[in-house]
Parts: sequence; C-alpha cells; structure tokens
Amino acid sequence: MYDRFKRKINYLRVSVTDRCNLRCTYCMPEKGVDLIKHEDILSFEDIVKVVKTGVELGIDKVRLTGGEPLIRRSIIDLVNMISEIDGIKDLAMTTNGVFLDRYAVPLAKAGLHRVNISLDTLDPEKYKKITRVGIIDSVFNGIEAAKKAGLIPIKINCVIKESPSEPDAQEVAAFCKKNNLQVRFIKEMDLETGVFSRVIGGDGGYCKICNRLRLTANGKIKPCLFSDLEFDVRELGIEKAFRQAIDMKPKSGSENRVNKFSNIGG
Repeated sequence: MYDRFKRKINYLRVSVTDRCNLRCTYCMPEKGVDLIKHEDILSFEDIVKVVKTGVELGIDKVRLTGGEPLIRRSIIDLVNMISEIDGIKDLAMTTNGVFLDRYAVPLAKAGLHRVNISLDTLDPEKYKKITRVGIIDSVFNGIEAAKKAGLIPIKINCVIKESPSEPDAQEVAAFCKKNNLQVRFIKEMDLETGVFSRVIGGDGGYCKICNRLRLTANGKIKPCLFSDLEFDVRELGIEKAFRQAIDMKPKSGSENRVNKFSNIGG
C-alpha cells in the first residue's frame, strides 16, 4: 500500500478514547476539552473491522493511543481482539503509565508487544505541575511492571521545549540508560500553527518517510497529524475511507485546526 509519493503505508495509530486521567499543560487546558459523545465513539467491534480492513490493504503495525487508552473500559479485550488478527507484526500502545502497574501483565497476556510511556521529568513536583494531577511514583511503578511483563522494548516519550540538553531531559536520559529504556525526545508541537519537528530518537515528524495513518476515536481516518483532512469510516465505508486517506496523504504536514492532541493521539 503506497501513497502518491511512493511511501509504503503500513502503520495505523488507533485512538480508542479522547479521555485522559491527566491534564498535561501542553496537551489540554486545565478545565479539559469538549469531549466526543459516548455514542459517537467507535465500539471495539467497529475498531476491529477497521483494523482488519487496514491489514488487508497492507497495515502490519498498530499502535493504540488516546487520550489515555488504559482508561477505556475493557481495553484488555480490545487488545486481545486485535492481537488475533492475522498479519499484524507489531502491536503497541502509548500510555502515560499511571495504570500500567495493574494492567501490564493482562496486556501482555492479551497480546500487546510493547509500550511507549510518557515521562518529561524525574522531579515529583515538576511532574505534578506538568500533568496538574499526576503522581510520578505511579509512572515508575508502571515502568517496572511493564519490564516484568515483557512489554519491551520500552520507549520513554519525553517532551522538551527546545533541546535534549535541558536539565529535565538529561535526567530522563540518564534514567533510561540506567534502566535499559529507550528515550525519544519530542519537541512541543502546535497543531493549529503547524509547529512540529522530527522526533529525536524516533521516526515521527520525518515527513519524507512517513508510513502512518490515524484512526480517531469517532471513526475518522486521518492521513497526517498536521492536516485537516479526515475520512469518515461510517459515511464512506471503511475501505473507501482508507483509500481516500492514502490517495490524499500530503507530502508534508502543514496545520490541523479540526483536532486536538487529546483526541488524535499524538
């Protein structure tokens, strides 16, 4: 499955909810955002249908995101349903890690391969300030639980202002090295103004080799994070939505005024 710029599209990021248990300053305002109505959220069965069609078209890598995916009720069941789809080589999840302590083992048993965990600082007070409500020890516990459950390699997503040389970023990097974790530095982005850059330590933000599509929690397939384009699987049908998203995938990102990070999964 190739787009018009000869990029092989094999990666689908699935936002299972727009809800989150944290209120990170760079993701949403303190009072939260307008949430998608529950009746508009895709059911697990609908998500599986979309993933299956994607696999038939060439998708072999799936990542579950949010919001925070671990607050979606019965998320273990969804992981199990997706893991049983023939053709998926990599099934991962991006999480803030707060609930991993209780979910890591069930996730691994259900078929999840690995996790990315958000961690921007090692300082408990700074972490609480960034997340507004978070307790950093819950993330450390989640990391340990993920290691013991075999959800590896564990990648740590660390948001930075400008450079990995920032003190908090350096401390996170040292923590990762000590604990056999892989760190990825992500510069703060702005969807509306189109401010983004390449992920340091990962492939994100490198438009030339972008291989991904996104499925929003309310059933829109997006060809690019930094684009207003989206194709509704309910209105168009799943395969047509996929094909239009691939055909219209832009050469590079510009701006996105219809989504927020909280409802598109980053």
